[in-house]
Amino acid sequence: MAVSNTIADDPAPDAAKASSGSSFYLAMRILPAAQRDAMYQIYAFCRAVDDIADEGALPRRERALALDRWREDIDACYAGAPKKSLEALTRHIQAFQLSRDDFQAVIDGMAMDAAGDIVAPDEATLDLYCDRVASAVGRLSVRIFGMHEDAGRRLAHHLGRALQLTNILRDIDEDAEIGRVYLPRELLAREGISTTDPATIVGDARLPRVCAVLAERAKNHYAQSDAIMAASPRSQVRAPRIMSAAYRTVLDANLKRGFDLPRTRVRTPRSRLLWIVARNLI
Repeated sequence: MAVSNTIADDPAPDAAKASSGSSFYLAMRILPAAQRDAMYQIYAFCRAVDDIADEGALPRRERALALDRWREDIDACYAGAPKKSLEALTRHIQAFQLSRDDFQAVIDGMAMDAAGDIVAPDEATLDLYCDRVASAVGRLSVRIFGMHEDAGRRLAHHLGRALQLTNILRDIDEDAEIGRVYLPRELLAREGISTTDPATIVGDARLPRVCAVLAERAKNHYAQSDAIMAASPRSQVRAPRIMSAAYRTVLDANLKRGFDLPRTRVRTPRSRLLWIVARNLI
């Protein structure tokens, strides 16, 4: 199956349609037009490179080459010679002074998944992965939101990690089905789980204790990000407040359900998401 390394000619509507009803869509929908379109362009970029990393039918070598083409495409944006499908993204790169390093970091994170299925990474590797696939996106986003550089980078660090750890805890079984386990090796080993077989790891009765530690880590990152947003102009943090509240709802629901087998998929009702949006518009 061929994988394109380009964004559609009009990616913002495509991104909005793909994410419609999600916490991302609802959070970004409240932004002024220029910021909203910029975030949709970022989303389209992230979606494109993520699809490459997750394309299991494509040989890993082909996935790596497709990601390398994206690196070249991003470099072309900064050189002022973007392909047509990236002209809108390039305008936003210039308008919001987005960092090339952050785009490349996102690609680096996807390359980690493309190179081989991640199973029980060590703590340092997990943190690097979270920084690349989540906090780097946050660093792009806070520039679009207009946050002060220092506060924005700190928010991207903490909220990005909070959201990614929430994703990891939410998707344990789905990830294991495709041969991935993002739970850190050290926490697994502390509970006596030494296997590298995904199905065995997620079926282990000791797994809930590992998840509890990771959940506490996520809660700490949420608390740190809440403090940063509380000290920032409200107009600059409405979107990340919505994202934080929506994902915290997911984390809380998973903790309420527990991580013992059988684990049913937790979903946030749309009514709850709409309530979160309304609360943060005040």
